[in-house]
Amino acid sequence: MSITIENKVALITGANRGIGKAITESFLNHGAKKVYLAVRDVNSTKALEEKYGDKVVTLQADLTNQASINALAEAAKDVDIVVNNAGIAKLASPLSDNAEEALTQEFDVNVFGLLRVANAFAATLESHKGALVQLNSVASIKNFPDLSTYSASKAASYSLTQGLRVKLGEKGVSVLSVHPGPIATDMGAAAGFTEASDVSVVSEGIVSSLKAGDFHLFPDEMAKQFEGAYQSFSDNVVMA
Repeated sequence: MSITIENKVALITGANRGIGKAITESFLNHGAKKVYLAVRDVNSTKALEEKYGDKVVTLQADLTNQASINALAEAAKDVDIVVNNAGIAKLASPLSDNAEEALTQEFDVNVFGLLRVANAFAATLESHKGALVQLNSVASIKNFPDLSTYSASKAASYSLTQGLRVKLGEKGVSVLSVHPGPIATDMGAAAGFTEASDVSVVSEGIVSSLKAGDFHLFPDEMAKQFEGAYQSFSDNVVMA
């Protein structure tokens, strides 16, 4: 199903920086009517508010708290597109002393956070025949040893995204699973990536993929290499 950004109302979690901020700006540049900036710290979006005025609305949101996400959905009942962008990454291998702690935290945000958002907004997206966009990662299909727990959380979120594609699709809702490689963000720098693509390849890719009605987006150069190797499995198993 094709979804255009023009005149749509969007909500983006983690919209204050990095990929989330880039998605906000791309959506507004492509004619979005309004973008809800769903963030933990409502003071972190002042620059976006000053730049875009009443085209952006900041809302407090904590992906680890069901009541917070329910309140978010109540405050944004006019939303057409929900972008679940917020996530966390810990440096932890399977043998790290902090592996269990890291995995628990990453699952709470990256996996259970997706479930909370998807369920809270399902009825609204169904009524608007809208779209859910989930920021996954190339780490969802390959484990990176020093980011093992993050990779595991993204593999789980990608699996859930596949299920959401079917179940929300039955209700007329489009689902897009985004799988970036290294992107020039604070998270990417913390993970040790010295060569990374600009955030705009992700944000502009989302605009294009929603319009094309795609399920997968592998936006950057490294991600496209994964896409080439993964295509047959995707076509014959995931999308079958």
